[in-house]
Amino acid sequence: MASEIRVRFAPSPTGYLHIGGARTALFNWLFTRHHGGKFVLRIEDTDRTRNIEEAMAAICDGLQWLGLNWDEGPHIGGDFGPYLQSERTELYESYLKKLQDGGHIFEDQGALRFRSPREHVIVDDLVCGKIDFDLSNEQTHPDMTIRRPDGSWIFHFVNVIDDMEMKISHVIRGEDHLSNTPKHIEIFRALGAMPPHYAHIPLILNKDGSKMSKRDEGASVEYYIKRGYLPAAVRNYLCLLGWSPKDNREKINIEEIIRLFDLNNVGRSQATFDPDKLHWLNGEYARELSDSEFYALALTKLKSSGVKIDNYPEQYIQSALQTCKGKINTFDKLLAYCGFYFTDDFDYNPEGVAKHFTAENKPRLEAVRDAFSALQRFDAETTLKTTAANLGVKVGAIVHPTRLAVSGSNIGPSLYHLLEVLGKEKVLARIDRALSKFF
Repeated sequence: MASEIRVRFAPSPTGYLHIGGARTALFNWLFTRHHGGKFVLRIEDTDRTRNIEEAMAAICDGLQWLGLNWDEGPHIGGDFGPYLQSERTELYESYLKKLQDGGHIFEDQGALRFRSPREHVIVDDLVCGKIDFDLSNEQTHPDMTIRRPDGSWIFHFVNVIDDMEMKISHVIRGEDHLSNTPKHIEIFRALGAMPPHYAHIPLILNKDGSKMSKRDEGASVEYYIKRGYLPAAVRNYLCLLGWSPKDNREKINIEEIIRLFDLNNVGRSQATFDPDKLHWLNGEYARELSDSEFYALALTKLKSSGVKIDNYPEQYIQSALQTCKGKINTFDKLLAYCGFYFTDDFDYNPEGVAKHFTAENKPRLEAVRDAFSALQRFDAETTLKTTAANLGVKVGAIVHPTRLAVSGSNIGPSLYHLLEVLGKEKVLARIDRALSKFF
């Protein structure tokens, strides 16, 4: 059976890769990887008014970012190409002639329509179960157009022809296509071909129950790429939208998901997209990155954020970023968390200024500066604890104004570690800057 499994992901390049489309591609990919079959990428670009090359590139880039490599398709080729519908016109013409010769086509105001046999069509769906579609009423199920008056093809026709010609064994797609399936089966039958097995997976909803649309924030894969999410985390989360390993686990590596993936474990109920859960899951993956993986990703993000990395020694950058590892869930938060390492001209958190730059804290901050100034070997932790004891206060009383003075923030990496990274000269200069600015 494994050699017979062929599935396809067939997006239209009319926008960027939608998160729902990515989940559909993922389920197809998992199914064929589980069975050892072939995953085909086919671009349905018959709508000449809407397709854009940039969108096709975004689809390919998004799939590659998620690690969903295709076995046949654009940039790779294969035995059943071409894989862009715009390049398959001659094939569609030949099948149109077959339908015309069989009396299945009629013309209506310049458009070509498929004459429905007006019957019940049973769809035995691998997810939704057996469904009886009654297509006998012409008023509720009119004969479908397969070619527009301008000569362009309609999705229903070319979709069927391509599935047939590419020997697709299973069509796994969103539940919103379920109502199209009996129409497609009618075309298969008219051509004397066996339709593939169908599996319609549940739609993805927003937390408020509305259908996720392209206009929603977080609806495109590009959004997660730009925010610095990890592809493994996004892929893992998308697996859980409609499928379950049946043991309540949420973090599962891709090799095990491939081993466990079964269409029998795809639920019927619609899946709810929870950005908070994805954010949490991404943090779990981020904490498992090796030092070298984290450093490479963080360095890339800093450069894309405009930080002039070349102005700093590599050891300084590595030490600074090491204090951030395991502290951020997504890399788009990195600059806000540690940007102070790479500029002396940072702003100060207003709430922190009001709370910690007080008259009471001025002599404490001066004492910290004097203690650091006297050091031959810079030991931040011991010096702060000793200074606090000499002042008769808890160490927290000087930690907070010191952190604010050297970083501009109330939160961030461990103060002792960040002071060591900055070094004596920078720390003294930043404390002096705060004292002159606010006291």
